[in-house]
Amino acid sequence: MSFSPLVDELIESLRCLPGVGHKSAQRMALQLLERDRDGAMRLSNALSDSIVGVGRCAKCQNLTEVEVCKLCSDERRNNGQLCVVETPSDLLALELSHTFGGRYFVLMGHLSPIDGIGPEEIGLDKLMRLVSEASIKEVILATNSTIEGDATAFYIADLLEEQDVLVTRIAHGIPVGGQLGYVDGGTLGHALTGRKPIDG
Repeated sequence: MSFSPLVDELIESLRCLPGVGHKSAQRMALQLLERDRDGAMRLSNALSDSIVGVGRCAKCQNLTEVEVCKLCSDERRNNGQLCVVETPSDLLALELSHTFGGRYFVLMGHLSPIDGIGPEEIGLDKLMRLVSEASIKEVILATNSTIEGDATAFYIADLLEEQDVLVTRIAHGIPVGGQLGYVDGGTLGHALTGRKPIDG
């Protein structure tokens, strides 16, 4: 069964969201149309304004509606450290940990030749310019612990070999409070290979 063309189009449009299948999209659409038209209008306006007004920061590529985002404009941050992440949500997760006070560079993805995503698509030329022109002493590669994330980190590390900069990779391993019996083999492998001495 299908609804009217406009309702069907709304349902199909909502399916572009990650994790939203046909049933979930249908529930959302009917909720907005039946019970929350004010919320639907607010959502519509926010989407429209964001699509038109949000771009990328000229320095770090993070999402922002101004030329240089507030993190890059913050003079209190450590200019000597640059943390490279895949997505704005990765940046947000690091910021919420309150453990990093340096600068960021957001790749907006990872290398994936199969999908046609190469160095140009994730802004590696821009990253190399930033490292060579700024007073960066350490580049922290905080890409995800996936095949693509690891490949991207290794590729960037190779590019930075000629630069006078320390290149580090975030540690991967056992989560705080985790028990070894419940941790998968890949995570255990990362934890073992990334081990370091206990400071005594």
